[in-house]
Amino acid sequence: MTHDHDLVLRPTEAQIAAALNPPAGRNGGDLVVETLAGLGATTVFGLPGQHALGMFDALRRSDLRYIGLRVENNAGFAADAYGRITGEAAPLLLSTGPGALTSLAALQEAAAASAPVLAISSQIPTAGLGGGRHGYLHELPDQAASFRGVVKSVHTVRTQSQIPSAVEAAWKSALTAPHGPVWVEIPQDVLLAQTSIPVVTGGDAFPEELPPRPELTAVAADLLSRAARPAIIAGGGVVRADASRKLRQLAETLQAPVVTTPGGKGAFPWTHPLSLQSWIEDRHTTDFLEDADVLLVVGSGLGELSSNYHTFKPRGRVIQIEADLGKLESNHPALGIHADARLALQALLETVTEREDGRAGPSAPERVREVLAKVADRIAAQELTLEQGVLASVRRALPADSPSFWDMTILAYWAWSAFDAKGPNHMHSAQGAGGLGYGFPAALGAAAADPTRPVLAVSGDGGALYSIAELATARQYDLNVTWLIVDDGGYGILREYMTDAFGQATATELTRPDYVALAESFGVPGVRTTPETLEADLAKALSEPGPSVVVLPAVLRMFAPTHLTT
Repeated sequence: MTHDHDLVLRPTEAQIAAALNPPAGRNGGDLVVETLAGLGATTVFGLPGQHALGMFDALRRSDLRYIGLRVENNAGFAADAYGRITGEAAPLLLSTGPGALTSLAALQEAAAASAPVLAISSQIPTAGLGGGRHGYLHELPDQAASFRGVVKSVHTVRTQSQIPSAVEAAWKSALTAPHGPVWVEIPQDVLLAQTSIPVVTGGDAFPEELPPRPELTAVAADLLSRAARPAIIAGGGVVRADASRKLRQLAETLQAPVVTTPGGKGAFPWTHPLSLQSWIEDRHTTDFLEDADVLLVVGSGLGELSSNYHTFKPRGRVIQIEADLGKLESNHPALGIHADARLALQALLETVTEREDGRAGPSAPERVREVLAKVADRIAAQELTLEQGVLASVRRALPADSPSFWDMTILAYWAWSAFDAKGPNHMHSAQGAGGLGYGFPAALGAAAADPTRPVLAVSGDGGALYSIAELATARQYDLNVTWLIVDDGGYGILREYMTDAFGQATATELTRPDYVALAESFGVPGVRTTPETLEADLAKALSEPGPSVVVLPAVLRMFAPTHLTT
């Protein structure tokens, strides 16, 4: 009997000839880039450094496209967005010590948002390894230890023969649900030394699947089929699993209203009769979800933002589908199903029975309309017409199929609740870890992934200063990104928080540049706009190829805290 695992792919005659006669001048870095290419990578991000030069020299001999950013953290954000847009592992090439450590905040965001980033860092020469202090430039006592608490897996290389397998294992880890960042570390001398190892010609790029346990989906299907008031919370796992269509089918079969989390934006059609949209930070929505007798949570850990700041207290039965085992039942008792969202939703579709809606009261669409009307009335009572108008202008100016990337800024907080993403995988923000500076470099990564659509980045002036150097990157690679900077003279949301808490703000006001003049000094066209002209100016910038900057001087306010009963 022949078993599948006994089968070995036989090399072709051409592969044998190439293996026996490897080209001269290759080094360990070539093994890295050859493995990446064999796994299907086409683009890499990063920043060169002394110990990593072997990898960067090897790029010359490969067909991989290199996008070099000016700060390692920004390169990490760009790789994060590339991974989100393409669904592929995005290689991030880094140097030792300071270069590696500067990427940590970006890797934390990738971990929190389950973005597949394959970080490959150099290390000091092998002679210096072992935990001592040998005096090498950039040396850390244990560099990998700095990353273990952040990334999904760590893969250390000490010889050239380990490189292809380590990179392939890291690639699979990054792309196995839940997606996430991974870390590969290779010493300088291993990267620089010439190699006689044959050219890497391929790799197993297929990650492990994560199907649900059938006994659990059988119980879940029974609960949902018999529910009187089912509801669904859809998180980022639905988007990452490309399961939006299955989610819609299930919601319609069950007549279950759906609310999307900030990470799940676009997972369910905004104007669908069953759509509660994304007003998850609202007491009316929270009350509605608490009243569900069966609540299906798909692809969300029900963290701080997705639980209305942990005020959400479900009274009914909770079913949680989650690929990250550590998030399963971490915040609420549930029927926990450890699975990829797409596979679990498919299993439910095959086993649920269609519900008869409205058996004991208003239909699900009627109840949805009632909740949305209450939300609209509550927001209208706060006289926030400027903020609503600005967000509406952005939505009208942005093409429906264009992705947008939002920094941690007041307009983004509005967008989490009130912005129609127009489709799955279109709207992204740094709400996973919440670090500043995400929007613009992430948008550059998305533009590198798909140059056929303009990309929008949104930042406040505080977040913009984190990534202003990447205007040079945008110009160098002529990336189709329009950067909207809302300039309110400081850290606007922190100003609000401190004023509300202490009566006045401290350390929130900023001296900042003339962003239009600064953009133009990089060769990037810029325009200063107003709330009245924003839509036209933004639409014009998005319609023209290459990078651009639109600056909106405006002080926006956040809607009142919505996790309190009002």
